[in-house]
Formats: sequence, structure tokens, C-alpha cells
Amino acid sequence: MPTCRLCGAGLRRTFVDLGMSPPCESFLPAEQADAGETFYPLHVRVCEQCLLVQLPAYVRAEEIFDDYAYFSSFSDSWVEHARRYVEAASDRLGLAPDRSFVVEVASNDGYLLQHVVARGIRCLGIEPSGNVAEAAVAKGVPTLVEFLGEETGAKVRAEHGPADLVVANNVFAHVPDIVDFAKGLRALVADDGRVTIEIPHLLRLIAGNEYDTIYHEHFSYLSLLTTQRVLAAAGLTVVDVEELPSHGGSLRTWSAPTESVEAGIAPAPSDAVARVLADEAGAGLHTVQGHDGFAEQVAQVRDDALRFLLDARRAGKRVVAYGAPGKGNTLLNHCGIRADLVEFAVDRNPYKHGRVTPGTHIPIHPPEALDAARPDYVVVMPWNLRREISAQLAHVAEWGGKLVTFLPRFEVFEPGT
Repeated sequence: MPTCRLCGAGLRRTFVDLGMSPPCESFLPAEQADAGETFYPLHVRVCEQCLLVQLPAYVRAEEIFDDYAYFSSFSDSWVEHARRYVEAASDRLGLAPDRSFVVEVASNDGYLLQHVVARGIRCLGIEPSGNVAEAAVAKGVPTLVEFLGEETGAKVRAEHGPADLVVANNVFAHVPDIVDFAKGLRALVADDGRVTIEIPHLLRLIAGNEYDTIYHEHFSYLSLLTTQRVLAAAGLTVVDVEELPSHGGSLRTWSAPTESVEAGIAPAPSDAVARVLADEAGAGLHTVQGHDGFAEQVAQVRDDALRFLLDARRAGKRVVAYGAPGKGNTLLNHCGIRADLVEFAVDRNPYKHGRVTPGTHIPIHPPEALDAARPDYVVVMPWNLRREISAQLAHVAEWGGKLVTFLPRFEVFEPGT
């Protein structure tokens, strides 16, 4: 029986079981499309003791991140999100050249720290994937290729000094030993510093049927309550929280060393913390029974998607996909959607060109292939970027094409809207 990565209790209760799928970022070169693939369970459980929703570590983190296919900078809106964050955090904490130090964990291709560099503030990225770290270094972002844990955090602090700000965007859910990771954050941050973490919010995942955010890279699915519990185990206290629209609904927590909060050096938790906790409690997420029912919602999404695609095929309509995000492979594999229903996908990331989607083997081409094909329907796979992508695809209307999303709900809509 698997055990909880936070409290060690046995995991007996199912949150949702999505069957079997290969790792979502394991895009195969087209010439290897006939090779075998390893599929792993996507069976998510909820701990009946501490309420952490989690996927057992079926795949080692080293296997997932050794040669990573996700480059953050290919989303213009995400780069802008990072720029606004750096500006706001600098104002809030008084970050300035010559006296401040910022560390980002899972810094990817430098999408965020490039804005810190532009301000003349000393910084360091810690990124486990060597191939994306190279892209960050090319932007002038100093980057250490390492996984973060308490030992790495202590080593970086000893060499570079404590950080005034430690950033961890959309990585907290990606680490199997989440407590050791949190201890690494504590080791990095100064006693009067802050740690910010952005996580997809479990409350929004459930409310929005966002089940494609479940994949083998995501070991944990976090509420504010369970985030607090993990951080507390590492000596960090959440003192503020922001609700963000990104990734279908996220939280940005601001944490300080617990001893600083207790000594009055850092502020006590804000009213926003109490409000989000109350929202979670109202939705039932502070009880184990409140996590029931999600599997039925997921089944409805699958049924709607397959009904549309089968009807389109019978009517002789061409359907392609825009974007080949890793998370989209959860939906494709769960629904059994292959190239007979979606001809191909296009993506801005050159790494994916000439490859096929994991498990379902849908070919991936450059964006220009979309205009050459002039399909009847374009399925927007990164639905969380719907507004950005719909604007980019406004010209699809010129040949009468329409856009489609399957999540958070099935919808057919006009390009540019």
C-alpha cells in the first residue's frame, strides 16, 4: 500500500483513477513511433489523515526532468505574468541592486529571472533540467543544475548567502519528497526574507473539471490547508496568499520563517489566508468526504469530447489541435484520442516538431501547418491560455474554422473571442 508523503499514513481512498498513461512530456521522435512505451497508473488518492491529495511516485523525478520538453518562455502571457510579479515583489520587499539576492527554484529557461537581471539584482536559478538551464544561461541568468532539497539549499546558502526572496512557481507539486523540498526553501531564505510559491489550487481543479493537470510530474494536488501543513513541517508559515487566474486558478503563497513570525519580525497571517481557508472549508476540502464526486465530473468531460470528435469524423470535418502541452496528454490518453480523431497538433516549441504525443502518437508540426491544412475545427489544448491563443488564431475565421475547448467544459467558439 502506498503511504502519504506528508504524514506517512496508508493511502486507501481514491480521489480519481484515470487509468494508465506514459509520462506526459515523453514526446517520441516520429521515427520511434513504433517503439514500445511504458505506461504508469494515474491513480490519485487522498490521505484520510492529513488530506493531502497525491499521486504515488510511479516515475522517478530524475527520469521526468533529465531532458525536459517544457520551456516557459514560449508563452508570452506567462513571461508577462513573471515580469509583473518581479515588479510587484521588488516594490513589496524593497529589492534593489547591490543589496538584494533572489533565488528561483525550477527556474526553467530564465523566463522570470531575466527580469531580475534586468533590474541589476543579484540572482540565481536552480533548475534540474540541463537542456532548459542552457537556455537560461544564454539569457544571462546564472543557473545551477540541481534538484532542490535541504542539503542543496544549505550548500547554496553557504556559497551565495541567504536570499531575500525565494521563488518557486509551479514546482511545489512536482517534487516527490515535498517536505525535503520545503526544507530546502527554508535553508535558502534569510530569516527576514520571504518565500513565494505558486500552485494550481485544488479547489479550482475540482470546480473547473481541470483533470488534465493530473499527470506523473504532479505528485501532489494542493489546497491552502495542505500547503500550510507541508511548509509548517519545514519551519515556514504562510503569512499571505493571492488568488491568481493562471493555470485555471492558482494560489501564490507568501511565507516567512516560523520563528520570525513568532518573534514579530514577520507579520501574522493576513485576512486573505483566513478567507481562502474558509472558501476551502465551505467546499468541503477540509474533510475527506468533501473530495468525493470528482470522478463523475471527469467522466462527463470524456463523454463530451468523444461525442464531438466522433460526430465531426462522421460529418467529414477536419480537426487538429493547437498546442501540445504535457498536460494535454492526460486528456488524450484518458479519452483514447488518436490521429484518427485529431489529425495533428501544432506547437510553437521547436523541440516538439517532428515528434508525436506520448501514448496517442498524434504528430506535432510547426504552427504554419495549421494554415496549410485550413481545418474545420482547432482544439485549443492549453485551455488556460485560451484568450492568448484565440487572439493568435483570429485568422482561422477567414476559412470558416472554429475553435474548441474540452476543458474546463466543452465549447465551440469563434476565433478571436
